[in-house]
Amino acid sequence: MKRASLGEFEEVVLLTVAVLEVQGQAYGVAITHEIIEETGRSVRLNQIHAALQRLEDKGMVKSEMGEPTAERGGRRKRLFTVTAYGRRTLQEIQDVRASLWTRLVSPFKLSTSL
Repeated sequence: MKRASLGEFEEVVLLTVAVLEVQGQAYGVAITHEIIEETGRSVRLNQIHAALQRLEDKGMVKSEMGEPTAERGGRRKRLFTVTAYGRRTLQEIQDVRASLWTRLVSPFKLSTSL
């Protein structure tokens, strides 16, 4: 099966879901905070929700409502998990990038005089 196309932001969101789902923390606010911390990007919760919806439509993540929590005033969180298709997609992306990086004759040296 051919992999669906992912934009860079969707890829970051999908990878973040994969990281956080291990801890049972793959929900909108936690994903937003993790992306801000890891990338230094300024992202908003509505952008995360839009990307999660696109990923769910593509079959790369699925969601379910968690249990009510006291810290949320009894409200439930929508928890996300990466599907097998999403995991295969991440693996393919990693393989392609690794292959291209190993083919570089000399690694990039970033100049501090930009």
